[in-house]
Amino acid sequence: MHPPAPAKGFAGFLQKFFCLRSAPRELWIIYIAYVLENLAYKVGAAGVLPLWLSSDLGFDDVKAGAMVAGWSAIMTLITLFIGSLTDALGIRRTFLLGFTVCLFSRIVMTTSVNRWIALPGGLYLQALGLALMIPVMIAAVKRYSNAAQRSVAFSLYYALMNLGFAAGDWILDRVRAKPPAGLGEYGTWVMPWIGAELSTYRVLLLLGVVFTVPGLLIVWGFLRDGVEMTEDGVVITPRVAAAAAGRNWWAMMIDNTRSTAVRTGQIFAGLWGQPAFYRFLVFMTLVVGVRMIFFHLNYTFPKYAIRELGEGAPFARLTGMLNSLMIVVLVPICGVLTQKVTAYRMVTVGSFISALSVFFMALPPEWFAPLADGWLGNAIARSWLGVQGHVNPLYVSIFLFAVFLSIGEALWSPRLYEYSAAIAPRGQEASYMALSLLPYFIAKLFVGGSSGPLLSHFCPAEGPRNSGMIWVIVGGIAMITPVGAVLFRKRIQVHEDGRDE
Repeated sequence: MHPPAPAKGFAGFLQKFFCLRSAPRELWIIYIAYVLENLAYKVGAAGVLPLWLSSDLGFDDVKAGAMVAGWSAIMTLITLFIGSLTDALGIRRTFLLGFTVCLFSRIVMTTSVNRWIALPGGLYLQALGLALMIPVMIAAVKRYSNAAQRSVAFSLYYALMNLGFAAGDWILDRVRAKPPAGLGEYGTWVMPWIGAELSTYRVLLLLGVVFTVPGLLIVWGFLRDGVEMTEDGVVITPRVAAAAAGRNWWAMMIDNTRSTAVRTGQIFAGLWGQPAFYRFLVFMTLVVGVRMIFFHLNYTFPKYAIRELGEGAPFARLTGMLNSLMIVVLVPICGVLTQKVTAYRMVTVGSFISALSVFFMALPPEWFAPLADGWLGNAIARSWLGVQGHVNPLYVSIFLFAVFLSIGEALWSPRLYEYSAAIAPRGQEASYMALSLLPYFIAKLFVGGSSGPLLSHFCPAEGPRNSGMIWVIVGGIAMITPVGAVLFRKRIQVHEDGRDE
C-alpha cells in the first residue's frame, strides 16, 4: 500500500503546521512560559527602563543610557558563560533558577527607589535572571522538536515571543495614557490595603512581577526532566535521585556542582577549537548592525517619541505592538514558504529591508503631511491609536518604518535562530547560542552608551532639535548587515542540508 499523497494547495500549506502534534508537552509548556516571560520583560524591563531610571531614580539622558548599557552588557556577558552551564545543568533546573532570580529582582525594582538597592538588587540582578533564560529557551525548542518539525517550531516560537511583546506594548501605553484612561506619563497609584504609592513606571514594574509568577509555577509543576524529541519519537531519560544512589543531599549537591563546573569548562573551551564556530561568529557579528535598530527602539525611541509626540503618546502600539502583531502573522507563513531557502540568503534580503525602513524617520516630517491629513493618518491616529485633533506627520513616518521593519524582520530574524541551532553540534546548542551573543555585548554597550548623547544632542527635553539625525546614524549602521553579508558571502556562508544556496 502506498502512503497517502501529500495534500496540495491551501490544505497542504496548513498540513505543514500539524507536524507539531507529535511533539512532547514540554514544547507547549515552553511556548506558554515564553509568552509570559516576554510579557513580563516588556512591561518590567525593555519598555520602561530608560524612563524609570530618569523619572524615578533621577538620572539624566546620558547617565540613564550608561546604566542601560551596563545592564545590557552584563546580561550578554553572563549569557556567554551560562550557555555552557545550561548544557551541563539541564533545561528544567536552569529555567527554575532563571524565573526565581527574575521574580526577586523585579520585586526589588518595584518596591525601592533607593539607587543603592534598586540598581544592584534589582536592575543588575535581573540581568543574571534573563541571562539564564535566553540560551535555555533556544535549546529547549530544539530539544523538544525533531528535524521535520524544527523549522515550524522555531517560526512558531518567534511568533509567540512577539505575541507576548504585543500584549506588553498594549499594557505599556494603557498605563501611561492620560487620565482617566490611564495614570498619565508621570502619575501615581496607591496600592490597596498596603497604601504604598507607586509611580506610573513602578506600576509597570509591578505588572512584570505579576506575569513572572505563573511562568515559574507552570515550569515547576509540569516540565519534566530528561525529555527529548528524536526522529523515532519522544525519549525520556530521568535523573537518578540522591536517595536512590544511597547518598545524602549535601554530598550529591557538591558532586553535581563540581561535575557541572568541569563539564562547563570543557564545553566552553571546546567551542574555540571548531573551525565552523569562527565563521558562525563572523556571521553573527555582521547581524549586529541590523539588530541595533531594536536596541535603539528600547533605549532611544521611548524618550524621542514622548518629546516629539507628547506625554502619554501611544508610541508602544505604534511601533512595538504593530511590529509584534505583524511578526505573529508573517513569521509562520514565511517559515513554511521559505523552508528551501538558506538562512544566509534570508538574512541578507530581510536585513536590507529592515535597514532601509529606519530612514522613514530620518526624512522631514512635513513630507508625510499629506498622508497625515488623509485617510492613512486618520486610520493610524484616530481609528487605531485614539489620538484626537491634528495628526502629527510623525505618526505616519513611524508607522511606515514599523511596517517595513517588520516585513524584513519576518524574513531574517527567525531564520537566525534556526541557523544558530542547526550549526551547533548535538548537546552544545545552548553554548553556541550563548557565544553567538558575544558581538551583542559590544553592540549593547555601544547603543546604550550612545543613546543618551544622541538624545541630549539631537532630541533634548528642552531646546532646538534635529531628531532625524538620530535615525540617519542608526540606519547607516544597520546597513552594515546586508552589505557585509553580500561582500563576505563566499567566506562565511555555511552549507545547509536540503537548502538552495
